[in-house]
Amino acid sequence: MAPGNLLLSGPAAAKNNRSALLFAVGYLCLSVPAAAQQGHSLSKQRYESRETQAVLWREPTDMASRNLFYGPGGKKDQPQGTTFAYEKEDLHGTNPKFDVRDQDNVKWRVKLGEEARPETVATRLLWAVGYSTDEDYFVERIQVNGMQAVSRKRRKRMRGLLDSDGTMHDVRLKRYSKDEKKVGTWQWRKNPFTGSRELNGLRVMMAVINNWDLTDENNSIYEEQKCDGAAKQRPDSDDLRVYVVSDVGASFGTAGRVRDRAIAKGNFDSYRRSKFISKIGRDYVDFTVPARESWVLIVNPKEYTRRLRLRWIGRHIPRSDAKWVGRLLARLSSEQVHDAFRAAGYSPEQVDQFSEVVAQRIAELNDL
Repeated sequence: MAPGNLLLSGPAAAKNNRSALLFAVGYLCLSVPAAAQQGHSLSKQRYESRETQAVLWREPTDMASRNLFYGPGGKKDQPQGTTFAYEKEDLHGTNPKFDVRDQDNVKWRVKLGEEARPETVATRLLWAVGYSTDEDYFVERIQVNGMQAVSRKRRKRMRGLLDSDGTMHDVRLKRYSKDEKKVGTWQWRKNPFTGSRELNGLRVMMAVINNWDLTDENNSIYEEQKCDGAAKQRPDSDDLRVYVVSDVGASFGTAGRVRDRAIAKGNFDSYRRSKFISKIGRDYVDFTVPARESWVLIVNPKEYTRRLRLRWIGRHIPRSDAKWVGRLLARLSSEQVHDAFRAAGYSPEQVDQFSEVVAQRIAELNDL
């Protein structure tokens, strides 16, 4: 056998063969992790070479002409037709949600219940002043084929909202965009915008619309690709990481969570009676939202304490940042604000009532 071979013959060579084998195994054990580490480093370098830009707010230069009836998606992105195909149900949250597709194979997230109307309005007002939001549309009735796939137990969540033939009533439809994908969530306390006017302004907007459900899981980060005219990503472009409050359905009702969900969201009497500003200091202002929960909810002490710790979001906001939001909102016409509520299917009387409270809050901000 050639001298260079690892395997030798004869009793005297057995020890040498075992030693050589152990050496080879040891070498492989050392070299594989090193190679893996090198591959990890190269992968990390490639990832880091794709620079990302964090975005929370963008200057609304066309604010006066923004159509708040159709919202950020505009008329062109509104649902086509009223017949959809069922895909799956999302069991997260308190309101029934489904994924469906329309006749053009566009994917939509259906939300039913008391959040459908207020969320439609909230996304429009946030978008109007420069914050990114989902493309939401409110439809009074749609037909969803394939709902027989939903179990009876799940159907109980939709009692009064779903007919036996798959007809759904008072629906919010959120459009899925092909140009963006969700890549994570973000925290109110720790994010790239901490201490900025833009983040403080978002905190003020939550108070304006009485959105009390400000848990971190309701915040999303979307990766938005920069594209050329042919809708292809440019190789030299940076990806945008867009920070969004993606669930704003607990709006236009009470200032904090209460047991009766019917008065907590989209309820004019609750919205009108709730206090907007709780304290005005020399340099800072405190808002009521999010308020302490109703005492009856202390039966779940862990959740009660968790939400109690959210109250800081509406407190100690610089007066200058609050006034900045007020100046932005003041640029909206009364017709635009009315359109936001009309888009959610509120009656003419309700549109006037809600819009009046919003106008009062805008005036309070500008009087700071």
